Amino acid sequence: MNILEILKEDYQRFPLNQTYSVYADDVYFKDPMTEFRGIHRYQKMIGFIQKYFLNCKMDLHNIQQSDRTIRTDWTLSWNTPLPWKPPISISGWSELTLNAADKIVSHVDHWHCSRLDVLKQHFGR
Repeated sequence: MNILEILKEDYQRFPLNQTYSVYADDVYFKDPMTEFRGIHRYQKMIGFIQKYFLNCKMDLHNIQQSDRTIRTDWTLSWNTPLPWKPPISISGWSELTLNAADKIVSHVDHWHCSRLDVLKQHFGR
């Protein structure tokens, strides 16, 4: 199975049973909320999402590879575990960079909205 097929399957079951073996041990991760390096930190972040985000779903709209770069376009949605369980949705894209061994060495997420827009979703639109 090639990396695009693996990623498609990971998106379908996100955040459950992700294929961490496609990531380099020192993978760099960045999104509008956090930035860090290391597969263990990445696994902890996914574990946090799995534990605290309700009804979490990642819809993959497009995936394409050009040489050592993969771009995925997606929408992440969930309910936040507040008493009123607000529905939250973030659309964006990821830029994944592969090393010579086809391991992901960089995973940078971009959102089509601001952090403030996401916060506002918790209190009505």
